[in-house]
Amino acid sequence: MKKPSLFDAIGGLPTLQRVHRIFYDKVYADPWLGKFFAGHEQAAIENRQTEFMAEKMGSAKKYPGKPLRQVHENMYISRELVALRTTLLRESLAEAGVDDSLAERWMRIDAAFATQLVKPSVAVFYRDYSFAYKRRIIHPKPQG
Repeated sequence: MKKPSLFDAIGGLPTLQRVHRIFYDKVYADPWLGKFFAGHEQAAIENRQTEFMAEKMGSAKKYPGKPLRQVHENMYISRELVALRTTLLRESLAEAGVDDSLAERWMRIDAAFATQLVKPSVAVFYRDYSFAYKRRIIHPKPQG
């Protein structure tokens, strides 16, 4: 018998939507991570993340958005910022009541995309990511 997809095992869209609502409440409230989302409607971001992860978890519906690297290419995203995001996601999965073994599968899928987002340093970001048509987005970590 075929093992169910993670999408099916977690309970499909309702669980993804619940987790992403909790998660983005935390993201938007965070003094550092939230700055990257200023001016973007939270519900729209939640929906895009839900569609993206649904496909990656095995839903038959294909993600209709732009490629991950393209969406984040003009943002300076450090390993520390990804670690913060990972912590908030792990907390959100627990708060939403996702089973630990399923949460670990979710976290492994999520972590696989970090390499597409992380820039090794601000200097490398400026050297390798020059955009004539896009504004670079860099938000230093708040003090304290």
